[in-house]
Amino acid sequence: MIRKKISRYLAGKKFVQTVMAHPADLSEFKERPTLRLIAGLILMVLSFVMGWPAIAALSVLAVWWREPLIFVIGGPTAYALSCVVFFLGAWMARAPHYLEIMTRYALQSCLRKIL
Repeated sequence: MIRKKISRYLAGKKFVQTVMAHPADLSEFKERPTLRLIAGLILMVLSFVMGWPAIAALSVLAVWWREPLIFVIGGPTAYALSCVVFFLGAWMARAPHYLEIMTRYALQSCLRKIL
């Protein structure tokens, strides 16, 4: 009963009709990764490797030297730098493009089961 109501509601939505009319093409994931994609993924991994360990090291140094400003200023700075490196890597790897393809595919799969 509820499933039928949900499927009728979703079938009437223009976005759902558009998604179902144009199926997602996953052929881009079968292609060989480009140098830009690899560099972007490396930058994204590097942001994780440099972010939290740097914050932990700054907090240890702040306690060791009894200078809280080391962590108060350095912690957010290290985190912001890590975020910038991550966003740069995501841009280089074309993450929004690939995320859109995966979202369309997942949405189509779910909608096929519901409808």
